[in-house]
Amino acid sequence: MTRTKKSGMKSRGGRAAVIGALGLASVALAAGPAFAKGGVDITVPRTVQVGKTITVKAQGDDDSAGYLHQLCLEENGFGQGWHQESCSAAVEGDARVTAHGASARRGDLKFRAVLYGLTSPHDHNPVRLHASDVVTVHVR
Repeated sequence: MTRTKKSGMKSRGGRAAVIGALGLASVALAAGPAFAKGGVDITVPRTVQVGKTITVKAQGDDDSAGYLHQLCLEENGFGQGWHQESCSAAVEGDARVTAHGASARRGDLKFRAVLYGLTSPHDHNPVRLHASDVVTVHVR
């Protein structure tokens, strides 16, 4: 009789632990943030000659509902820090931007593309959604 009581207690305790763990896991999953899918791609030539045209293309998208998207290209070269080169118009879906330029001197130019979310075409507080990897163009 004692043996049955102990195994019955362990069985009830084990069930309670499993039920408690499942309940805690479901609360943790429900309370977690939802992540939107999206990203930014950028393409540049690896090397260019001094004075030749450099074409930088980028596209970005995010499935956040209710947002307009604007994609901006940024450049960092010759110790000047990051600055915006070009931005697309605010669009509802896939944002694309292309920039053309040339370098008058040798060295490395770094580019990145940044996707912003807007609430209207004239939104003064854009939200940064995604950024591309930094890509380098070697000017020789």
